[in-house]
Amino acid sequence: MEHSAFKPLMIRQSSLTRLGSMLNTAVGHSKKPANGEIQWCFSQVKGTLDDEITEADIISCVEFNHDGDLLATGDKGGRVVIFQRDPGSKTSVPKRGEYNVYSTFQSHEPEFDYLKSLEIEEKINKIRWLRRKNPAHFLLSTNDKTIKLWKVSERDKRAEGYNLKDEAGEMKDKGVLTGLRVPVLKPMELMVEASPRRIYANAHTYHINSISVNSDAETYLSADDLRINLWHLDITDQSFNIVDIKPANMEELTEVITAAEFHPTDCNHFVYSSSKGLIRLCDMRMAALCDRHAKLFEEPEDPANRSFFSEIISSISDVKFSRSGRYMLSRDYLSVKVWDLHMETKPIETYPVHEYLRSKLCSLYENDCIFDKFECCWGNNDQAVLTGSYNNFFRMFDRTSKRDVTLEASREIARPKTTLKAKKICSGGKRKKDEVSVDSLDFNKKILHTAWHPTENIIAVAATNNLFIFQDKF
Repeated sequence: MEHSAFKPLMIRQSSLTRLGSMLNTAVGHSKKPANGEIQWCFSQVKGTLDDEITEADIISCVEFNHDGDLLATGDKGGRVVIFQRDPGSKTSVPKRGEYNVYSTFQSHEPEFDYLKSLEIEEKINKIRWLRRKNPAHFLLSTNDKTIKLWKVSERDKRAEGYNLKDEAGEMKDKGVLTGLRVPVLKPMELMVEASPRRIYANAHTYHINSISVNSDAETYLSADDLRINLWHLDITDQSFNIVDIKPANMEELTEVITAAEFHPTDCNHFVYSSSKGLIRLCDMRMAALCDRHAKLFEEPEDPANRSFFSEIISSISDVKFSRSGRYMLSRDYLSVKVWDLHMETKPIETYPVHEYLRSKLCSLYENDCIFDKFECCWGNNDQAVLTGSYNNFFRMFDRTSKRDVTLEASREIARPKTTLKAKKICSGGKRKKDEVSVDSLDFNKKILHTAWHPTENIIAVAATNNLFIFQDKF
């Protein structure tokens, strides 16, 4: 098991990043259907659509910032690519969700732990934005061992007219100085700079799977398989261990931490999920070491579904607080569940993601797909949830109407004014013309990482080395 980003019909090629080409398209105009459901429409795809895929280009995380104007992706090559929303697409009628490359930088490099003879991958595991306090943007990025705080800022002026330096930057002969002059700022071409402001290292023995910024905007947590640490953003050489589930004898190890997140408004609350299918809510006011949880969220297993794979598929791969902070969303292998923080005994809603795979668990175990870590996310108003599946399918569930839809991110829909059509999967019997057979699903194509714009119906879906952006069709 493995340890645990408006010119109609106009296509532009960009070589700004190794993500490759960028396909910008217009979105169609139509009225929403009478039943009020969202019709999703193709907006853009980032990355080359070639069949040949470089391992380093595979996207490993996707994250919108707090106002949705920036969208960051991390990849297995240790790079972070930031896309900025086109200003014109926000003011156009109707609004469009178009993003252009804003900044690209190498966040992490491959390293080697000589004490443990262990290679440390450069792959970006998580990206988290800090709330904006000044014209610059700040984000945290992490690989398996090291977390970095990056400052992304713009510069469109440069100073000229120094007293001690000439225009080339060389020092002048002080003997020729006859007077003092005041340097002036001259306009220059806009430059976006990314610089590392803090590096938080050497605090995790095991692979980091989560980072989460606290609502106090001063601290954040980082979680690995057995421990959760609390950091102050300004202090790099020490952190506080707030959860430690490592047993004295590692042979007695029965569960690992799979995800952790701070509450969006209560700075003292955080949750973490485990491979046993449990979610623990902790209150940092109770004790310095949160060994005892304040609440335990667990759904009793249905004896009818008990099998050899029960423990594996019950492992929670992601947990997210709702934007309101009242609910939690968790993802296990076959379903997503919505939990009310006031009710620990069972989830208030359960949505099957790909129940048709239950009969395929044996083959999924043999090819290791059963260990895939699918993420999940909330809609912009907490009324919908989004998560991924195989064959480049992704699933949406409307909490109000209880309707669900399966959509596909593929090169076939990467065309102007394309409305996404719902996919139907046939799990047995005679297959209808518009249905997809379970046996024909490609398990190498999987949607693990998704993100939803904080205020609008714009979603970003990572499909291997491509980032698809969809929006509601107006």
